[in-house]
Amino acid sequence: MNILGLSAYYHDSAACLVKEGRIAAAAQEERWTRVKHEQHFPSQAISYCLREEGLTVQDLDLVAFYDLPFLKFERLLETYLAFAPRGLRSFLQAMPLWIKEKLWLPEKIKKELGYAGPLLFTEHHQSHAASAFYPSPFNRAAILTIDGVGEWATTSWGVGWDQTIDLMAELRFPHSLGLLYSAFTYFTGFKVNSGEYKVMGLAPYGVPRYRDLILTHLLDLKEDGSFKLNLDYFNYCQGLTMTNQKFADLFGGPPRPPESPLTQREMDLAASVQKVTEEVVLRLATHVHRETGEKHLVLAGGVALNCVANGLLLRDGPFADLWIQPAAGDAGGALGAALFAWHQYLGKPRPTLTDRLDRQEGSYLGPAFPEDQIQAFLQQQGIPARELSWEALPQEVARLIAEEKVVGWFQGRMEFGPRALGNRSILGDARSPKMQSLMNLKIKFRESFRPFAPSVVAERSGDYFLLDRPSPYMLLVGEVQPEICSESKPGDQDLFGLEKLKTVRSAIPAVTHVDHSARVQTVHRETNPLYYQLLKAFEALTGCGVIVNTSFNVRGEPIVCTPEQAYACFRRTEMDYLVLGPFLLEKDNQPPWQETGDWRKEIQAD
Repeated sequence: MNILGLSAYYHDSAACLVKEGRIAAAAQEERWTRVKHEQHFPSQAISYCLREEGLTVQDLDLVAFYDLPFLKFERLLETYLAFAPRGLRSFLQAMPLWIKEKLWLPEKIKKELGYAGPLLFTEHHQSHAASAFYPSPFNRAAILTIDGVGEWATTSWGVGWDQTIDLMAELRFPHSLGLLYSAFTYFTGFKVNSGEYKVMGLAPYGVPRYRDLILTHLLDLKEDGSFKLNLDYFNYCQGLTMTNQKFADLFGGPPRPPESPLTQREMDLAASVQKVTEEVVLRLATHVHRETGEKHLVLAGGVALNCVANGLLLRDGPFADLWIQPAAGDAGGALGAALFAWHQYLGKPRPTLTDRLDRQEGSYLGPAFPEDQIQAFLQQQGIPARELSWEALPQEVARLIAEEKVVGWFQGRMEFGPRALGNRSILGDARSPKMQSLMNLKIKFRESFRPFAPSVVAERSGDYFLLDRPSPYMLLVGEVQPEICSESKPGDQDLFGLEKLKTVRSAIPAVTHVDHSARVQTVHRETNPLYYQLLKAFEALTGCGVIVNTSFNVRGEPIVCTPEQAYACFRRTEMDYLVLGPFLLEKDNQPPWQETGDWRKEIQAD
């Protein structure tokens, strides 16, 4: 049986194919359209999923969509009526798309696909819950999903066992932890539904001096983690912005204009909302543990991408272990809808785990490009490259990284989710004090404060990080081991804000954040043998088992999908080398690069 899962029409539209219970393929539409967080119908992602398994639309037995459009429409209408006439402008903007497309979704799906079979619509948080539980390694687990909003739910919890999911309670719109975080994302000058991770990265530069103000004026937080927002300070129910003048008055002035210089206020606001988020998540999880008695917890929803809160939950929370869906946002809803249809709707058992970490296969679920296809592209474009054996390739690339060269690394199947996990990555030397600023400013063209993640072979993770379990999806933050941290120098304690970037904090400074933390990716031989070999080669050469891994893209651009996209990104940046399969390209040997226009203007800054 072949089930196609879809998410679309809000942000991060995606498609997923589940074949006889196995996650066969999954990808976000943005990787083809090159529009970050693409919301339109995922036509190209669907085509890829079918092509991956040699199927046509006629081979599909069921199509599952990740939320209930009519219930979401009900919420929009009730909200607009509750705030009328203040929400008229927002109402007039939203309604044409609903009346033209979203209310006719069953017909639109069938028309777009040329499909005449059955359709299944799941609740938004059911999709999140399914994406969290079914691929996890646990036979039983508590489930916690937290995001901005689905239909009505903003947070839900329940239990999963065998092939069954039971969601037992929820918090409802407009009271949303995700929307609270997005309000601060907007107020600190970043893009909502895109820049929340920047707020998380900015937080360690600040002091949570506004925490009590948030808990006193914005959030009525209960012991069990439930809460209500004071809507007097927000504008998202009825307006076109997240916050209002009363919010600005509370925090000492208007929102930061996008792209303007960051001040200590923004850093302190980021630190404060991050601290409150961690407190809410910890209380929620403690309550869920108390109510369910389960040993394990699975997480999904956009807030589950907050890897700092995840790390705190792992260290200080009541659960023995947790598992987070790598595509925790709306893209993962496509996967969840398909798995929900297979397991809950059709009652099919989950596949047995053998020696795998989980049932998501490292999240390498996107398209791969064979050697002959890559070679044909290089020859057609007259691109000089050196072909290496698969045995020699990791050794040579390890040598280049050790020489502080920045290397684009394009291998195998593209990752599903927002993180590059060693197949569509840009790599650098974690030992280099200059690597973070070099990669931020000359490769990624992004803000200097943004941290980079380390990749480390799983069995050596504990030598570098205070993290006692696998983190294959880069969704857990752990402290850098104290013995490899650098001693503070005179005056370090007096540094504030972005001045903290000047200090070398450990033996792996390029991946050590200013609070001595790191967003760790453990690399496993079973799921990515080539990347594992590269790390082992680097370790043999240098004695260091850690390299920098950042996504293969520039700021505002989706991660690359094809060799053509990888080559364009390589030429537009100051990357030194590019690896496409077994082919090694050196920047200095490339022919002149020509653009038809200003590519930076075509990519909207996030």
